[in-house]
Amino acid sequence: MAKKESLLVVKLFNFSLYGALAVLMSYFPLYFQEVGFSTVTIGLLLAGGPFVSIFANPFWGYWSDRLQNIKRILIIMLIGNVIVVQIVFQFNALPLVFLAMLLFFNFQSPLFSQSNSLILNTIEGTKYKFGTFRLWGSLGWALMAVAAGPLINIVGIKNLWILYSVMIIVTILIGLKLPRGKVEGTKAIQKGGYGKALLGNKYFLVFVILGVLISVPNSINHTFLSLYIRELGGSVVLVGWSAFLTAIFEVPVFLLFDRYLKKHTPTMFGLLVLISILFVFRWYLMSIATGPLQVVFFQMLHCITFGGYYYIGTTLTAQLVPVELRASGQAIYALTWGGISGIIAGIFGGWMFQQLGPNVMYFVSAMISLLGVVGFAALWMKISRAAKQNIAIDRRTENMPGSQ
Repeated sequence: MAKKESLLVVKLFNFSLYGALAVLMSYFPLYFQEVGFSTVTIGLLLAGGPFVSIFANPFWGYWSDRLQNIKRILIIMLIGNVIVVQIVFQFNALPLVFLAMLLFFNFQSPLFSQSNSLILNTIEGTKYKFGTFRLWGSLGWALMAVAAGPLINIVGIKNLWILYSVMIIVTILIGLKLPRGKVEGTKAIQKGGYGKALLGNKYFLVFVILGVLISVPNSINHTFLSLYIRELGGSVVLVGWSAFLTAIFEVPVFLLFDRYLKKHTPTMFGLLVLISILFVFRWYLMSIATGPLQVVFFQMLHCITFGGYYYIGTTLTAQLVPVELRASGQAIYALTWGGISGIIAGIFGGWMFQQLGPNVMYFVSAMISLLGVVGFAALWMKISRAAKQNIAIDRRTENMPGSQ
């Protein structure tokens, strides 16, 4: 049984981690614009992160599972993060900045998936729910992003690195008190069935692939939102408020899912269809926005769209992959939001923003999400039929003797 002190540390760690990354990622595009990089160049710089995450997420996830020590991996990544980010902010030459960003994202991109795995492993076998802990990340993101706006206005966007470094150091100090994040049982690794155990469930594999269609538009929005707000006449402070409203309403969404979501696989896939439809509606609204306040208002749909997809996806991943490979499973799920989709978002989104304009960019995003709706609807119907025929869907039944 997890100790109450450990549970509190996990909450504080998520608050500090998400708060630090909110400050950096919300204002990174504005910093790069300030030092003279074009929109396409900014997209390329930020696309490097998703490219690295294709390798970084499985790499760090594998070692978390192999060592059965997620805490140690998180601390290593945070230390590497705060060291490398100094290089990013000290150079303006594009080749050096690009290389530094690649190294930075090696340590940064897996942080969310590994912190999720730590939560799930810590509460394994307890009465606690995932959302109760993950909502502290949303609170950190919301409060720190909005608080950073006025401060950056005073010290200047070029001093963003100071604020971020201090927050990461605080996160490391909290992280030293984290529980190890160990779970019992490593048969899949010991028997050499690592890849098969992760990707042997066809429903999980299709879920990850379809997720790219939903995550590409979300990544485009995440990368270029601050530039869109500025282009429409919004201020740095308004960017902070946008980040605040984006995250703060995730809190009640997570609590509602904690209370009412049933871990019934067909039901969860059905909810993904509805959430994907809301994504289409959200990007269409962004495509017709005419002022910065409208954009900020439309961003409030983030709590239902991304918040809902994130919660259900994390829960589904935990249900569809073996428990002893949880960190690796969450790492693969994270690639849906930061891997191939992020590369497409950074390069293709940057080109659309500069050549076609943000309104067209968001309309194309709505069409991409619509393809995701069709895919998830087909998958949901197939899974519903399989459930009625008592065909194994999740890891609990797939791994039973005699199941096919």
